[in-house]
Amino acid sequence: MNKYLDKFMETFPFEGLTYDDVTLVTQYADFLPDEASLETKLTSRIKMKIPFMSAAMDTVTEAPMAIAMALAGGIGVIHKNLEEDDQAAEVRKVKNYLNGLISSPVCFHADDDISFLRSEKRRMGLKFNGFPVLDSKERLVGMITSSDMRFAPMDAMKLRDVMQKAPITAAPGTSLKKAYDLMRTAKVGKLPLVDKAGRVVGLYSFTDVQRLVENKNPTYNCDDEFRLMVSASVSGGKGDITRLEKLVEAGVDVVVVDSAHGHSKGIMDMTKYIVRHFPDIDVIAGNIATGEAALALAKCGAHAVKVGIGPGSICTTRVVCGVGIPQLTAVYSASKALRGSDVAVIADGGIKLSGDVPKAIAAGADSVMLGSVLAGTEESPGEKIYQNGRQYVVYRGMGSMAALKNGKGSRARYFQDNEAEDDLVPQGIEGMVPFSGPVKGIMTQFCGGLRASLGYCGAKTVKELQERGRFYRVTAAGLR
Repeated sequence: MNKYLDKFMETFPFEGLTYDDVTLVTQYADFLPDEASLETKLTSRIKMKIPFMSAAMDTVTEAPMAIAMALAGGIGVIHKNLEEDDQAAEVRKVKNYLNGLISSPVCFHADDDISFLRSEKRRMGLKFNGFPVLDSKERLVGMITSSDMRFAPMDAMKLRDVMQKAPITAAPGTSLKKAYDLMRTAKVGKLPLVDKAGRVVGLYSFTDVQRLVENKNPTYNCDDEFRLMVSASVSGGKGDITRLEKLVEAGVDVVVVDSAHGHSKGIMDMTKYIVRHFPDIDVIAGNIATGEAALALAKCGAHAVKVGIGPGSICTTRVVCGVGIPQLTAVYSASKALRGSDVAVIADGGIKLSGDVPKAIAAGADSVMLGSVLAGTEESPGEKIYQNGRQYVVYRGMGSMAALKNGKGSRARYFQDNEAEDDLVPQGIEGMVPFSGPVKGIMTQFCGGLRASLGYCGAKTVKELQERGRFYRVTAAGLR
């Protein structure tokens, strides 16, 4: 509990504050910023290496963005303006990106000449060694390694003359950890997965497996099976049950039940449904802007709530509808209501600069969701265009007219499922953001800014910043 924050916010009982209205106060630190930890909770059961998520928007997050975010230590939320099968396919791309399993390994045949293997390696630009060797009926009969090639007899002509017969194999579905243990025990560099018919259906490479199991890249955000973590969004009500089932089958780790108004029956019912029928899947529900809404979603079983109605740069809900609470106050209200529970708070929207992130965390957020900041990156699905000699990326709100026309997910999010095209009422706009390069560069800057802020505030962890962060109100003159 942060008593200083409570006292500060009580000074403005009926006044909504946003990030530009406050500044963080420096405090004594006995550590350097590089020693600070950015680890945080995504939900009550899942942790992340960094407190950053990419938004579930059709110009922000598909598989390339989700992969880049997970590699950086965060997570991406695949948007729901895709068809059900396409959204599930995007989830699979992320889950299979770092699993260490080669699903379609390069194979040769026992009757192939040794010279043919060497020429094929050069032609395909293969730098690795170790290939399954098959017979005429495509069944595994051996393995060929670099040692076999190097020490082959002078008169050897065919792969059958030098290959290792009766190689160590495993059954399809063998986990990464089991493969790692088996390869270490047998001292083999390649482990083919062979079905009952003797056909190769996959191949583990020890170098890849070791890198994942022994955590050579500690920044990766992985599940218990060393696969990248990924989230995806669904709509409320019963209309997205099939979509949900396909996402679960694809291996999704977290489902975001997403709406412009999360404190509503459809979102609460869908949250309850997922918690009841898929207890191993974590649920993030939103969007909300009050403590009352946060408690209601937590009571439904949500493992995290997403806060933000109208703060986004391309959201016009506050203009069109006249509703919404400035983001700092909204985040504080939700986090205060959830004190004593493990339910996480995600600040969604309004992050323009890296300095806004520690403000959101000090107000009670466990992580932040980024939209416009990531929309201009190389990995975003937004269209890249040139204008006046500069490169830009198309970015639009999920409530924009273009998104409403092109995606059923957008219509459901803004409760316009059954409206004719001429009757749609947009709550977002379309625009362009400057091209900003790869996600890795953006995350380096934002993580660096957050670490520096932790150092200034004397907080070594995200939790400490939540407990010790102090604000001063900034006047218009102070802001200038």
